[in-house]
Amino acid sequence: MRKSSLASPCWLSAGSAATALAQGMPTTQPKFMHIFREQVKPGRSGDHAKWEAGWPAAFEKAKSPYQYIALQSITGPPRSGTSRRSPTRPPTPRCWPRKRSAGLGPELERLAKGDAEFLAEQSALQAVAMPELSHGSFRRRKMRYYEISTFRIRPGHQDAWMAATGAYKAVMARSAPNAGWRTYGVVAGAPGGTYLVFSSVGAFAEFDRMMAEGEAAMKGATAEEVDVLGKFMKESVLDVVTNRYRPRSWPELRERRDEGQGPAFWAKKP
Repeated sequence: MRKSSLASPCWLSAGSAATALAQGMPTTQPKFMHIFREQVKPGRSGDHAKWEAGWPAAFEKAKSPYQYIALQSITGPPRSGTSRRSPTRPPTPRCWPRKRSAGLGPELERLAKGDAEFLAEQSALQAVAMPELSHGSFRRRKMRYYEISTFRIRPGHQDAWMAATGAYKAVMARSAPNAGWRTYGVVAGAPGGTYLVFSSVGAFAEFDRMMAEGEAAMKGATAEEVDVLGKFMKESVLDVVTNRYRPRSWPELRERRDEGQGPAFWAKKP
């Protein structure tokens, strides 16, 4: 799910490819999601990661109660981003820590100013959970890779989107019981009709399993389900973009390899 432009200090305080993984993540689909994204200049990923270590250090020093997860792109443009989940819709999510600590504001401004050296673009969006378009169990712990698909639907075709998702959920429920995803509708920061579909796996090879399961499941789809899905893709979808990401944290930069995270990695404090 893939990634609108704010220049406010709240946005500038959000970016982080090197933020430690949040602990105590929700066990059900969070109602709201705030996504902050950065596009790193070519050749500056390593320098950017080192600078980004300042963000979680600042929040931890200020004893900020807010948590988020940071992802680094594997496919698509060299992007890093943070995602904060929330049960309610706060007015300015990235400003909260600043209100809790008088000393945090200047530090965030210093970090934001330095961050500009490494970045080609910044953006932010907010999205609301759509449980009726989601499916399967909520997988949260020890997920090493994420796949995010961004669907842009033609205006007025939301009913077709709902019908197609219902058909696909029925197909997968019959043939791929382990399949699962979480869908969010973007309410600010992207064109209308934008939906983000999140899935996660514990190992990169599981993406191959997901694809194989999907292909096998469609072979068992009824003629009506095939017709609904085919018509939706042909008439209702403007475009679909899928990219893959991995979580990043500052200790991770020193201690892990792509497939080698141990239990200690996932037990680190925010």
